[in-house]
Amino acid sequence: MRISTAFPSEYLKAADLQGNNVRVTIDRVEMRDVGDDNKPVLFFQGKDKGVVLNKTNANNIAIAYGDDTEDWTGREVILYEAMVDFQGRSVAAIRIRPPAAKDRPMRRLGEDQTQRSVATPLKVAAAGGGTRSENPADPSDDIPF
Repeated sequence: MRISTAFPSEYLKAADLQGNNVRVTIDRVEMRDVGDDNKPVLFFQGKDKGVVLNKTNANNIAIAYGDDTEDWTGREVILYEAMVDFQGRSVAAIRIRPPAAKDRPMRRLGEDQTQRSVATPLKVAAAGGGTRSENPADPSDDIPF
């Protein structure tokens, strides 16, 4: 047994990301009592746990989507793990950023593309002779939060 799993939390921690960059869609921001403070907590569509926002993450979202948290609803962000300094030691933390071009899902040839590349030949379905158009499952669906 991992001791980190013995004390579940209603909020996300870096270990919950399992080393992955996770694309999520913002559902809402709520003020919650966290310890001795009242802090904003960011919740996501289709996920149970939220992230307690610190100033760094809140500012990163505000730069991308504006200062009003109501304008964040429906917007996508990437959650990722980063090592940060906390009380004189290096610890894993969740960081949040807007999606970048590198985060867009790859398209297969034949899906809304007009040019074909010699380096990436068409994949032909066995039965119909057409191109495959199904997208691989979103890897963030496997993240258990």
